Amino acid sequence: MLTIDGVTVRLGGRPILERASATVPVGARVGLIGRNGAGKSTLMKALIGEIEPDEGEVSKPSRSRIGYIAQEAPRGDLTPEEVVLASATERAALLEELETCTDMERMGDVHERLLAIDAYSAPARAAKILNGLGFDEEMQKRPVDSFSGGWKMRIALGALLFSEPDILLLDEPSNHLDLEATLWLENFLKSYPATLVVISHERDLLNKVVDHILHLQGGQLTLYPGGYDAFEKQRAERAAQLAAAKASQDAQRARLQDYVARNSARASTAKQAQSRAKMLAKMQPIAALMEDPSLSFDFPDPEEMKSPMITLEQAAVGYGEAPPILKRLNFRIEADDRIALLGRNGNGKTTLARLLASQLDPAEGAVNAPGRLKVGYFTQYQVEELAGEDTPLDLMNRAMEGASPGAVRAQLGRFGFSGPRAQQRVDKLSGGERARLALALITRDAPHLLILDEPTNHLDVDAREALIQALNDYSGAVILISHDRHMVELTADRLVLVDSGTAREYAGSMRDYIDFVLGRNQPKKDRDGGSSGAKARNSTASNTQGKARFAKSELTKAEKAMEKLTAKVQRLDASIVERSAAQGGQNSASLEDLLKERAEAADALAQAEETWLAASSALEAIEQS
Repeated sequence: MLTIDGVTVRLGGRPILERASATVPVGARVGLIGRNGAGKSTLMKALIGEIEPDEGEVSKPSRSRIGYIAQEAPRGDLTPEEVVLASATERAALLEELETCTDMERMGDVHERLLAIDAYSAPARAAKILNGLGFDEEMQKRPVDSFSGGWKMRIALGALLFSEPDILLLDEPSNHLDLEATLWLENFLKSYPATLVVISHERDLLNKVVDHILHLQGGQLTLYPGGYDAFEKQRAERAAQLAAAKASQDAQRARLQDYVARNSARASTAKQAQSRAKMLAKMQPIAALMEDPSLSFDFPDPEEMKSPMITLEQAAVGYGEAPPILKRLNFRIEADDRIALLGRNGNGKTTLARLLASQLDPAEGAVNAPGRLKVGYFTQYQVEELAGEDTPLDLMNRAMEGASPGAVRAQLGRFGFSGPRAQQRVDKLSGGERARLALALITRDAPHLLILDEPTNHLDVDAREALIQALNDYSGAVILISHDRHMVELTADRLVLVDSGTAREYAGSMRDYIDFVLGRNQPKKDRDGGSSGAKARNSTASNTQGKARFAKSELTKAEKAMEKLTAKVQRLDASIVERSAAQGGQNSASLEDLLKERAEAADALAQAEETWLAASSALEAIEQS
């Protein structure tokens, strides 16, 4: 049992944890959550002994091993396979002892222990973990120093998982992973045989892997049973109870104060007034649950642009003189598209994003876009490269050179940097705040197209929900690269798979893609085995499933189009009424334009409704058959 007993940690004189207490049962899978800057990583460091609490203590079962990824990524000439195998320290020590051991009895004991810890199957288990994290056979044999920082952190994660500690501590393990590796990790952690504590803002992981939520807020810890959805429900119920209790206490306080004020001066009631005054002094105020007052995303809407916004015709793209990474690119981006790019890291998603952002020129073919197209491109590098000594106001003033102070402040305010928050040094901001600042900077000129490459890495769960809402409210086009499938499912209406040297439309849903990835991660015999009759049945079933996926995709697209067009018609109706009233009922060129636009939107809405009906009927027929 892992026990946190009255732990207080102060950093720079400021309390991060304040008499925090919780008990984690043996074998529990716990999701540690809290707002950015709440102190989750500080608590992790206290658990592993890297930070000594100012008060209280952390205790764990005797002789239990705690596993935590080191701050520094592995490096050197060792291969990923060798790094992972070396993490099983007992196995490594026993094998080294065998090389010099001459005592036959001791050699027998060593062999017996190696069998007991399943040491001889270790290379196969290490390869399976590395493969799940995205390392193919060739990559597993390369020197560690040949990999980038993100891939080195995957190696460190693989070594930690392979070592199988009694208490496994993970701090945002999916930040360096693509969706495919995230899905594999999720399945791995579901069956982890010991205690797990994971800091994560991945809603799906928290729902599918953990059985408790440990919530850190205001320096205090509260343990809730269940996954994230269960936690949200319990928190909402607790908030309602606290609000009701606070309202009741406030009413009682007001009655007592009124009685004391009216009766203190009268001799006959002075004693009663004094008694009530003492009750007031002893009454502990009930605080409502804290909310983040600055959590904000609000993308400025761009000027209207006709579709298609970008057209790719037999385009190819790569770097320098090397062969192109992607070829045969043929698709259009509409003015209100919501596109998610799928595929493993290294397949070319970021390369395609850079092509669409005009950071790379096509090596072949053509990329057609209007000259006035404005693109906002977000990457993690922008977050990391923000100058620490500057303030958000300094950075925005430089980015919006020539703009009025009011316009600069307004753009910062859209993303929660109003008042004194606009003048905090960047190096004092949390990771989530820096991500919001980077988004504020890239959208300063109201771009027509947002390209977001892993925008959620530094955002907590609530901030991710706010970002999803803002993207859905934004009227421009969005291209999203993200391993957060909850975000993809709620924002994207087109899926594009980047794989095998090209990019093509993926006809299925996100759920279909997840099933595909999980199926591909199964051993080959499970995927390809079976009789010819079974294969024929599978082929027929696959064909039916493909039709169903396409129908579902069309249904989803039509529903989103209907929602957008209905809102557009309503906006135009309001504008027409307003313009007519202002002009005394007389038509003008601008009013005629509004009426024409309204007619076009109504026709498009009718067409979307027809598409929805056709897709709905097709899906119903497929499901019945």
